[in-house]
Amino acid sequence: MLHLRGVTADRLYYTDSYLTVFEAPVVESQDDGHRIYLGSTAFYPTSGGQPHDLGTLAGQPVLDVIDEDDRIAHVVAAPVRDHLVQGRLDWERRYEHMQQHTGQHLLSAVFVELLGFQTLSFHMGSDVSSIELGTRDLGESQIGAVEDRANAIAREARPVSVSFEDSDGVQGLRKASSRSGKLRIVEIAGLDRSACGGTHVRSTAEVAPIQIRKLEKIRGNVRLEFICGARAVRRCRRDFQILVELARQGAVPVDELPKHFSTVAKRLAEAEKERQKGALELARHDGEELHRTTVPSEDGIRRKLLSVPKVDEAVRAMTQAFTKGGRAVAFVVGADGGLLVAASADSGVNAGAVLKEQLLSAGGRGGGSPTMAQGSAPDANVLDSLAAALGLKR
Repeated sequence: MLHLRGVTADRLYYTDSYLTVFEAPVVESQDDGHRIYLGSTAFYPTSGGQPHDLGTLAGQPVLDVIDEDDRIAHVVAAPVRDHLVQGRLDWERRYEHMQQHTGQHLLSAVFVELLGFQTLSFHMGSDVSSIELGTRDLGESQIGAVEDRANAIAREARPVSVSFEDSDGVQGLRKASSRSGKLRIVEIAGLDRSACGGTHVRSTAEVAPIQIRKLEKIRGNVRLEFICGARAVRRCRRDFQILVELARQGAVPVDELPKHFSTVAKRLAEAEKERQKGALELARHDGEELHRTTVPSEDGIRRKLLSVPKVDEAVRAMTQAFTKGGRAVAFVVGADGGLLVAASADSGVNAGAVLKEQLLSAGGRGGGSPTMAQGSAPDANVLDSLAAALGLKR
């Protein structure tokens, strides 16, 4: 939120947010003509949560508009050498910002009116805008009530006006201003008065429809995303196109999509359980086959060193099946750094003790039972020592 900085004539958007073409003298040029200061401008600088305008100056694209307190800098793509220039705003961008900003005032006022929740901050993005509300919780019924009330006021086409008042005598602001001097007051008739330097529409009818899209908890408050006007119409149209396409793919009416996807999700969950069950059965079969085909060492122990992408449930099932065959030791190295040692009870190897001893000496961590233990290796050297302790070579 802004206050006026002395003379207001240099900021043409203060009195006419609909002005898109203007002429103004160049009062200063910097950066070899890439940074221009004008006697007056309709370009809004980034401020108060609202992004800057785009357009052209003397035919050159405006890349940035910067508020420097007592003046505004215009950063252009190519040098401007003229002493008198024409400015032309990107009206679509400007008008969309006007809709979102007035929509924010309307929403914030309704949150106070219905729930007593104050707006702590405002941010206008390229796709959605957001406000942070001074409350820890916001229920669905409350959101619905606020959205309905805001759209009802929009349909009433209440006038949105701008006035300039001295800070010492200003009254009825939704949020008190700490600024001194002359304040620019944006008023929605019968609803809201706020000190604000942003660009706004003339009527609440221009912000309809208003749609609350999302909310999340942040810093002990609630941040709420919303869209207004043409942006909301585009998003609603896109949402409906997505719903129609999903309904086509699912061969169900749009209204039955929630039930359809609930059924699909349930079937997928059941299929995933069956897949996991099958994978474990296959892993156990592989472990049994591995035990059968592994030639015992001279001491009669079957030893196996395995490399796998990662040590997961299937790998554990395989090694358990391998050692279940008796007199067997398995050492598994995962590409993800995981390690597993499995040993049958009659192998003479305590898997947990061996793994813990070798990893502790190398600064790693791990442990488990005498028949199965897991850990992670801090470096490759410990793999050789662990393999040797198990009677294996890497």
